[in-house]
Amino acid sequence: MSRIVVALGGNALIRRGEDGSATVQRRNIHEAARAVAELDRAGHELVLTHGNGPQVGFLAIEADAASDIVPPPPLDVLVAETQGQIGYLLAEALAARFALDGRDRPITAVLTECVVDADDPAFGAPSKPVGPMYDEATARSTAAARGWVVARDGSGWRRVVPSPRPLSIIEADSIRSLVDAGVIVIASGGGGIPVARGDDGTFVGIEAVVDKDLAAVVLAEAVDADALLLLTDVTAVHIGWGSPAALPIRQLSVAGALAGVANGTFAPGSMGPKVSAAADFVRRTGRRAAIGALDDAADVLEGRAGTSIVGAIGPPRSSVAAQVAWAAHPAI
Repeated sequence: MSRIVVALGGNALIRRGEDGSATVQRRNIHEAARAVAELDRAGHELVLTHGNGPQVGFLAIEADAASDIVPPPPLDVLVAETQGQIGYLLAEALAARFALDGRDRPITAVLTECVVDADDPAFGAPSKPVGPMYDEATARSTAAARGWVVARDGSGWRRVVPSPRPLSIIEADSIRSLVDAGVIVIASGGGGIPVARGDDGTFVGIEAVVDKDLAAVVLAEAVDADALLLLTDVTAVHIGWGSPAALPIRQLSVAGALAGVANGTFAPGSMGPKVSAAADFVRRTGRRAAIGALDDAADVLEGRAGTSIVGAIGPPRSSVAAQVAWAAHPAI
């Protein structure tokens, strides 16, 4: 039996182009529950974490629309709200799936705080887009009125906030105790509620968004996980993603992964953070990490699908994609 941290991408609840209603989210999360239940059926201990990008965006839009009536909440509160929302939906869907299988499994969602360094350089260089899209004039006037930083994002402008590196999880001991007791735990959603130590030594919420994949690494270490699965809506990491010549990579070394992130092979706005997080987990623990499609969860875990990140691999023989990756990074 292995202990697995399963990180569900935002597509587990809201897929591209969908309206994000509660009905849509429930339908999608029931499909995600099917994949998670298969891992549980195989006897694995499970800790689940999830993205919250669409949900935070929706809440930010609501807060912006009502700002003349209700003061908008800070980001740490928005993250906490989405942890409760998504944790509830996940727990509900999993319980229903287990009931269909004739099983009764304990499930709990833990409100999770992620500690960051208040002096992290990210606070001096906000880069994470959040909330609605504006035209340039509206973005600049809103930023001046509210003390925001804004930046171009595609065809529009959005608020950007710091994304500091996660250091630790305050509730780590409680989460691990629950897992040890056989509970399926949902934790650290959206990267965790960002908190930093204040002048009086206590932790206070802070205006930031923690990268959910890097936070999954911290969670996996905290619960002594044997493997980290980063599940999304693509079948594997690809060379040449988005082009007709795109090729899936079945195995990628830590060195190759980090090189690909550094040189932009794995884009910072899409696959880069997942590749970086998976490589970081393998480098720090010597254990397994893999990236792949939610529907293929069991096969991704076993290395039959997706992309496995390994400490080192020998001369490429398994696929054309591996040879392309090796040629791109001959030093690995």
